[in-house]
Amino acid sequence: MKAALRKLAFFAVPLVLFCAQISVRAEEQPGEMASKADQAGKDQEPIKVTFGDGPDAPRVSSTISMLLTMTAMAFLPALLMMTTSFARIIIVLGFLRQAIGTQQSPPNTILIGVSLFLTLFIMSPVFNKMNDAGLAPYNKGELSGEVAIERGLKPLREFMGQQTRKKDLALMIELSRLPQPESFEYIPTMTLIPAFVLSELRTAFQMGFLLFLPFIVIDLVVASVLMSLGMVMLPPAMVSLPLKLLLFVVADGWFLIVRSLTVSFAAASGA
Repeated sequence: MKAALRKLAFFAVPLVLFCAQISVRAEEQPGEMASKADQAGKDQEPIKVTFGDGPDAPRVSSTISMLLTMTAMAFLPALLMMTTSFARIIIVLGFLRQAIGTQQSPPNTILIGVSLFLTLFIMSPVFNKMNDAGLAPYNKGELSGEVAIERGLKPLREFMGQQTRKKDLALMIELSRLPQPESFEYIPTMTLIPAFVLSELRTAFQMGFLLFLPFIVIDLVVASVLMSLGMVMLPPAMVSLPLKLLLFVVADGWFLIVRSLTVSFAAASGA
């Protein structure tokens, strides 16, 4: 009983002191509290959000600038997947894993990592052109933000245009109800990106279909042999999986897959 009272007192004393401190603060004079509030208002600068190019025009406060930066960073994963070679690579690797028949090997983390680094390797010339055309001059103060964005997007637009089918591009122009552009430069970026994604999905599914063919042949042969031997209770996948892995290793499958993916972008760009 004494031990329980000691524990209760151990937790109750700090709680009482905390409540007493709150009550003392609540008993402050209204005038004193108002003066403190006025003093805090004087010390804190108001947030100003105005835009202008003149030397006397105030800039966006650091809080709003940080908020806009964080909001823009939230769209970076979507931009990485929809405007680069990432979508085609990850879809093809996913089809490959499904065609071989391994459920979680290689795991999703490995596939995403391989796709990301292959994307950086394939897109590095485009990123270098974007940096030289827009980001580097902007950091030196030679270009304004709007001009830097326009020039920096030009290499990326050229890359997407080289990988996009004319049929998909015409479809998006028709759906957006825009007049027929005179040249590629007049096509809006928001119209080019969906057309590029459609073309990437079509190309990735074509490559996935070609990947499935040799492994389906192995599955059919194994199933036919087991049926002819009367081994109905033996699952064909148990026998075909080692054979498919052996075929993939002997043919140096990873080398062929990576080479095919890389060459597919270089061939479309005319490199």
